[in-house]
Amino acid sequence: MEQSRIDRINELARKARTAGLTPEEEAERNELRNEYVAAVRLSLEAQLGNTYLVDEKGNKRKLQKKD
Repeated sequence: MEQSRIDRINELARKARTAGLTPEEEAERNELRNEYVAAVRLSLEAQLGNTYLVDEKGNKRKLQKKD
């Protein structure tokens, strides 16, 4: 996610605490938040996809996704 979009989320959060948001700004904030959460999840999934567990015998095995 671009830094400018993160900055906009923070700007809207500050405005919400001080002056309040218009319905259009609330919708924009929700859209940006959803985009941010999706980016964080994607990053975490990629990180976990490259994670291995090593048992006491030194055998490596990849993490398995739980359903």
